[in-house]
Amino acid sequence: APYVAVLAPEGLDALTLCDGKACYALAWAQLGDDYNAFLRLLFSDRVHKAGHNIKDLMRALLAEGLPTDGFVFDTALAAYLLDATAGNYDLPRLAQAYLGGEAPDAQTVWALQPVLLEKMDALGMLPLYTDIELPLCPVLARMEHTGFLVDRKALYDFGESLTSAIEQLQQSIWACAGEPFNIQSPKQLGHVLFDQLMLPAGKKTKTGWSTNAAVLEKLRGKHPIIDQILDYRMLTKLKSTYADGLLKEISADGRIHTNFQMTVTATGRLSSTEPNLQNIPVREEMGRRIRRAFIPSDSDHLLLSADYSQVELRLMAHLSGDESLIAAFEHGEDIHAATAAKLFNKTLDEVTSEERRRAKTANFGIIYGISAFGLSQRLEIPRKEAKEIIDGYFASYPGVKKYMDNVVEKAKEEGFVSTIFGRRRYLNDIASHNAIARGLAERNAVNAPIQGSAADIMKIAMINVHRRFAAEGIRSRVILQVHDELVVDMLRSEQERVTAIVTECMESAAQLKVRLIADAGVGGNWLEAH
Repeated sequence: APYVAVLAPEGLDALTLCDGKACYALAWAQLGDDYNAFLRLLFSDRVHKAGHNIKDLMRALLAEGLPTDGFVFDTALAAYLLDATAGNYDLPRLAQAYLGGEAPDAQTVWALQPVLLEKMDALGMLPLYTDIELPLCPVLARMEHTGFLVDRKALYDFGESLTSAIEQLQQSIWACAGEPFNIQSPKQLGHVLFDQLMLPAGKKTKTGWSTNAAVLEKLRGKHPIIDQILDYRMLTKLKSTYADGLLKEISADGRIHTNFQMTVTATGRLSSTEPNLQNIPVREEMGRRIRRAFIPSDSDHLLLSADYSQVELRLMAHLSGDESLIAAFEHGEDIHAATAAKLFNKTLDEVTSEERRRAKTANFGIIYGISAFGLSQRLEIPRKEAKEIIDGYFASYPGVKKYMDNVVEKAKEEGFVSTIFGRRRYLNDIASHNAIARGLAERNAVNAPIQGSAADIMKIAMINVHRRFAAEGIRSRVILQVHDELVVDMLRSEQERVTAIVTECMESAAQLKVRLIADAGVGGNWLEAH
């Protein structure tokens, strides 16, 4: 097949192409109806193409009903794999970095391809690129194109209920303060808390008292006004960011079409923007209600939400090879209760819910390299007690401690860490003389292989689901991915098949020393399905 570099800087109305010999600029204005026939041929699998951010181009093609086939290279994705923390992958910068100078855009794409390919090959990254990153582009483009239907009235009603709750809290806060004031103003709030109510732990900055979340958290329980202010802040954020913010993002088709960013996170996880659907709060009851407004496309559909069960802890068991951790998963034990039993020297039946909560915090905290100080703050216990929990944890799971020490040592020697699939994260501060910078790099060394491998596994699952749906003629559509969760707009008539395919693809995405488990739920809205 012929091979060209292609860019569509102005949408699909104009294209620039390069075949290695010359560059061409083509526009609909010049070619008229012939242009559409040309696009059909160009974006078919009869022409092999390199591009830059090809997922965005694919989304534009889907919107015009054009094919999205034959893409074999993406310069932005390749540059991201080579350095996931560069933060900027635009063509002029890549031309400077890899070619020593600029050329017209399509020519830059053409010239970059062999250079980036060779570098990825030298680092053993080609399978990651060709089997995971590239095949994910059409999957994400289709998810973005399909979008997620939103019940506009439910979102509006939710906003109204927040407004009345915010007004009630405001009256209550004013009553505590003895006067009306602007709760959103740090200056006025600081004056009320520290000058009038004389609360302790005040910290003065150049502009007045500090009233950030950390300061308020320390004051919890010292005065009823504090809990009310924290609730007030939570509700005003829910209203502005989600109730009002999401209403503005609904397209003419009644759906929200988020944008999945492939080259943003240092770990390989996808991020979502315009709007961000990955940070919808799930901890507070009020936050969870936002998910109620996300609904299936019609009465013939339901939503399926499939979620990996404790994938990061399972990856820690796999990477560390710790026998006790592996055994706990193999026996199907509640992993947090099993950890608590070891920590507090009890049988599983004797573990209290508070002990399980502490073990859960330790389980997740230790994956992220939490310190005794961090754990003591999170559990609200003395630092000595937190240190005992961490020491007890490492005594219970010696393989985990050994893995953490080894991975940091190796990172110091090599300057990077890798996921199971060869995704690298470079850690420039791992040998820094600055203890804070070094500590952060060490925590990243422990966590990046785990978080990055979880991201790779989810990407493999998404590609496999997409392929199975296509092969079996399934009409249900994957519409969202949030960390360890996939959401499918599912035809009721396909429920049994779709549930089986999605769970199977998620559970078989990697062969680890412990089984991957995916739990699937179904409902009439996103909250019910989750």
